[in-house]
Amino acid sequence: MKRILSTIVVVCIAGFFSVAQAQENQAAEAANLDELLEMVRQGRLSETKEQRDREAVFIAQRARQQQLLAAARQDRVNEERRSTTLERRFQNNENQIETLTQRLQERMGSLSELFGVLQQVAGDTRGVFQGSMVSIHFPDREAVLTDLIRKASEGTQLPSIEEIEGLWFEMQREMTESGKIVKLPYRVFSADGQTEEVQLIRVGDFNLVANGKYYTLEDNQVRELQRQPVGRFTDTVEDLEEAAPGELVTFGVDPSRGQLLSILVQAPSLMERIDQGKEVGYLIIVMGAIGILFVLERFFYLFTVTGKVRRQMQSDTPSGDNPLGRILQIYHENRNVDVETLELKLDEAILKETPALERFLTIINIISAVAALFGLLGTVIGMIATFQAITLFGAGDPKLMAGGISQALVTTVLGLSVAIPTLLLHSFVAGMSKRVIHILEEQSAGIIAVHAEKEAAHGGAA
Repeated sequence: MKRILSTIVVVCIAGFFSVAQAQENQAAEAANLDELLEMVRQGRLSETKEQRDREAVFIAQRARQQQLLAAARQDRVNEERRSTTLERRFQNNENQIETLTQRLQERMGSLSELFGVLQQVAGDTRGVFQGSMVSIHFPDREAVLTDLIRKASEGTQLPSIEEIEGLWFEMQREMTESGKIVKLPYRVFSADGQTEEVQLIRVGDFNLVANGKYYTLEDNQVRELQRQPVGRFTDTVEDLEEAAPGELVTFGVDPSRGQLLSILVQAPSLMERIDQGKEVGYLIIVMGAIGILFVLERFFYLFTVTGKVRRQMQSDTPSGDNPLGRILQIYHENRNVDVETLELKLDEAILKETPALERFLTIINIISAVAALFGLLGTVIGMIATFQAITLFGAGDPKLMAGGISQALVTTVLGLSVAIPTLLLHSFVAGMSKRVIHILEEQSAGIIAVHAEKEAAHGGAA
C-alpha cells in the first residue's frame, strides 16, 4: 500500500511539472494577452481531462490492490496454520527421537563403553598409520578405520564383528610389516621436484632408501631428502641394495622415523664449516698448505740425504752426492796440512752444508706460530660481529648471532688445526736435519782426531 501511494505522489508531481513547463512554453509563444488567456483556458481544460483519467486509473488500481491485500492476508493465515502444524510435528519427532535414544542406550548397556574404547583405539591407530611408512604398501587401510570410527561414534549403525576384527588385523599387520625389509617399484619425487620410478627399499617403519639415497614420507608422498647425510651413511644404503636375501649388512637406521635424520642433514659439511671462517679461515688454510709443502720437501730431501750419508759411512771412497762425502773430499785434499788448518777447513765445509740441511725450517716454525695468531684474530673478528648483531637486533634471536660465533670458533679451530701439526712436523724435520749435522760434526771430529794422532806419531818419530 505504501508503495502505491508513493507511485501516485510521484506521478502527480511529474504531471504538475509537465503542465507548468507547457504553460511556460505557451506563454513564451503567445503574442498578446488574449492569446495567452486562450492558451491558459485550453491548458486548464486539458489538465482537467487528464486528471479525471488518472483518477479513474487510480480507482481501478485501488480495487486491485485491495484484492491483492486480501489474498496476502489469507496466505499469511494459511502459513501460520501450517507453521503450527510443523512445530507440533517437530516436537513429536523430538520426543520420539529422545525415547528411541533412551531405548537404544538401555539396550546397548555396557556396549557403549566398548564402542568408546573402540573409537579411541581406532583413532590412535589411524594416527599411527598416517605417519607410518608401511602405508605405502597398504594405502586404503585408513578408510576402513575412518568408517569404523564413524559407526562407533554416531551410534546409529553398529560396527560388525568383521569390522572390529579388521582393526585387530591392521594393528597386527602394522607390527609384522615393521620388522620386514621390503623392496618394491614406487614412483617418488626427486630433489628437483621431478617424479621417477625407483626400486624403493622400506626398512621396517624406519627408513626409505633407493639409489644410494634416503627418502622421506610427506603427505603420503615419498620424497628425496633435499640434502643427504654424510658418506658413511649413504654407503650403507649401497651395501643394503647390493646385499643378497638373508645376508647381514651394516645399515644406518633412524629409529625416530626421520627426526634424527632431519637433524643430521642440517649439520654443516666440512666445506660449509670452512666457509664460516671467511677470509681469515681461507688465509689460515693457505698458510697450512704452504707449511705442509715445505715439510714434505724437507722430509723427502732429508730422508734422501740421510740414506746417502749412511751409505757413505760404510764406504771408504768419498762421493760428492752427499754432505759427508763432500767433507771427506775436503779431508783428502788437505791431508798434508796441520791439525788447526784441517779443523778450520772441515768446519767451513760443515757450515756450507748446514744451510741446505736447515732450509725452510724457520718458515715452517713461523707458520706454526702465525697460524695460531690468525686463529685468534678470526676469533676477535667473529666476536665483534656478534656484538654488533646484539647491538642492532638484541639478544632475543640466537640465529642473528650464530654467524659471528661460527666465524670466531671456526677460525680458532682452523688456526689450531694448522699450528699443532705444523709444529709437530717442524720438530720432526728439524730433528732429521740435526741428526745429519750431528753425523757431519762427529765424522769431522773423528777425522781431526785421526789426523792429530798421525801428526803426533810423525813428530815423535822425527
